[in-house]
Amino acid sequence: MVVVMQPQATEEQKEHVRETIHTLDCKSRDIQGDAITIICVIGNTLALTPEQFEILPGVDQVQRIQKPFKLVSREVQPHKTSFKVGDVTIGGNEITIISGPCSVESREQFRTAALAVKASGARIVRGGAFKPRTSPYSFQGLGEEGLKIMAEISEEIGLPTISEVMEPEMVPMVSEYIDILQIGARNMQNYPLLNAIGHSHRPAMLKRGLSATIEEMLLAAEYILAGGNHNVILCERGIRTFETWTRNTLDISAVPVLQKVTHLPVFIDPSHGTGYADYVAPVSRAAVAVGADGLMIEMHPTPERALSDGEQSLTPEALSALIPELRRVAQAVNRVIV
Repeated sequence: MVVVMQPQATEEQKEHVRETIHTLDCKSRDIQGDAITIICVIGNTLALTPEQFEILPGVDQVQRIQKPFKLVSREVQPHKTSFKVGDVTIGGNEITIISGPCSVESREQFRTAALAVKASGARIVRGGAFKPRTSPYSFQGLGEEGLKIMAEISEEIGLPTISEVMEPEMVPMVSEYIDILQIGARNMQNYPLLNAIGHSHRPAMLKRGLSATIEEMLLAAEYILAGGNHNVILCERGIRTFETWTRNTLDISAVPVLQKVTHLPVFIDPSHGTGYADYVAPVSRAAVAVGADGLMIEMHPTPERALSDGEQSLTPEALSALIPELRRVAQAVNRVIV
């Protein structure tokens, strides 16, 4: 249920609506538009009636949200969410390119990769410090030392960072070093983690689970927004099907579907979506053409020596060659890549 306030509603009237919501054992969340404020009623609203709020001063109208996900729905917020990470705007007209290695392997390796990311024109650098690997014998990451390396290089070269967080207890530590918290596909329905990130001050990227439906992904995002964190990116990274020629089956149609029902920015991960460097460029072009708000592309200075995901990682030269191509596609669909 959402309470739409009149354009001329005072702060006292809005606060009265919030207090009324709280007395009914529900929570309130404000969404500020250009001209009006919408106050969301969060909780068990089945016993509530619109009339309970329509009689309050300053209220214009009250609407029930029919979808199981509320805060992420365009019914609640018709305009698109955008937010800044450093000097990078996510969710605006500009398409954001994130790139970097799957794992932070050493300071020298990550610095080389980050400099190549900046030189290519990408705006945010990625790196994994904690790696949830299928095999317990695979490289698991450098842990906090990897985060420290990312923070040092970020300050040196001036690019924001993104890295995965795996457990609720890790959120404060990762937040100390990293600008965007990533929830990996295996943790999409780790509800304690989603709740912890919902109470974090850092923006978050939520990756679609290996076998998750779009509705399940949106409900996972709802946990984060319900906690108070509205700066969330949705990332389609491929789902598991019977096909074996690619690592996953990238659902390119998820971009327009998500953009129809949610106001959150939608990114594509063509690296995990395909699993092979040869397919990253064409799928990236398709993602821009279909309307994605950003891309997360894996790049490694020497993919053949990468400790994880070398097969799907571009070289610095390949990344630098790809981004001008993406700019031309973006221009064709009235978007821009700086």
